[in-house]
Amino acid sequence: MVRKHRLAIWVAVGAVVVGLCVALAVVVHKRQRIAIQGSVIRQDTDPGKQSPVAGVQITATTGFTIDQTTSDASGYFRVLLPRGFRRHQSVTLQFRHAEYQPMEVKEKVSDQLFVIHLQPIASSRPPEPDHPTVFVSNVRIRYSVKTMTEPDVGSAVKTLQIANVGNVPCQGRHPCSPDGDWKATIASTSIDAGDGNQFRNARVSCIAGPCPFTRIEVENLSNGGRILNVSARAWSDTVTFLLEAEVVHPMVSDIVRESYPLIFGQALSFSLPATAEGPSVEAEINGEAIIFPLGPDLYLSWAQCNLGTSKDLSKVYRCELRPKCRFR
Repeated sequence: MVRKHRLAIWVAVGAVVVGLCVALAVVVHKRQRIAIQGSVIRQDTDPGKQSPVAGVQITATTGFTIDQTTSDASGYFRVLLPRGFRRHQSVTLQFRHAEYQPMEVKEKVSDQLFVIHLQPIASSRPPEPDHPTVFVSNVRIRYSVKTMTEPDVGSAVKTLQIANVGNVPCQGRHPCSPDGDWKATIASTSIDAGDGNQFRNARVSCIAGPCPFTRIEVENLSNGGRILNVSARAWSDTVTFLLEAEVVHPMVSDIVRESYPLIFGQALSFSLPATAEGPSVEAEINGEAIIFPLGPDLYLSWAQCNLGTSKDLSKVYRCELRPKCRFR
């Protein structure tokens, strides 16, 4: 009877705990804010020309403004709804950009990803006589990257002679041969590659004397590869070792590289590695080759550019031709 009573108590306690956990989960879920996310791209029948649109002002409303944001260089946007907002409730998203027709979308909140196609505003005015069309051609991208080079500055050679008399019993007096039978001699030396230099392909070899009765104890590089240290043991007659290595001078150099952008319609895209420096665009403007440095403001007289960053930290550039400019 007592056991049944205890079991009933434990069952009741378990039910209360489960109920509390469920209630807590519901409260936490209600307090979490829902986010609407998507991408804004240019409307075009050719998928290759549906380039991302940056700088679009996005406003979420339900009769009053609840959040505002701006699309980034990849066209991505994320609107955060207020706490208490539920899925399947309606929200109106407004998209505004000076170069595109405004758009308004009314959707029920869900986890779906929104893809918004904005229609460019077509220019209705013909080119003015005093501002003829500018033709852009032969576009190339130039940039520099730092790389480590190791020009050879010479080689280093040195001998290490170990004087010893063979067939002398060791009798426990250090140093001895590896088996402890014969008296041995250990000698050391080092070579300095010089200030700012380093050794490459260091090697030590026995070149004279009874080489089979020798052993290299230490052979290493220290001080960042500048010093070659060698220590050897001999337990027969006198031997000579030869130390050799190539000497290099590591240095950082700038290498200029070129790449070509991908052109679709009136826009071009290209990416540069995260380590790229001093990017510039070389193009022929009405047949004249001109180099345009891409400064922090990304200004080009013939195109409007924006910059994004990929997950691998590479830099992604997208440039759209200004009015009255055309790719040839």
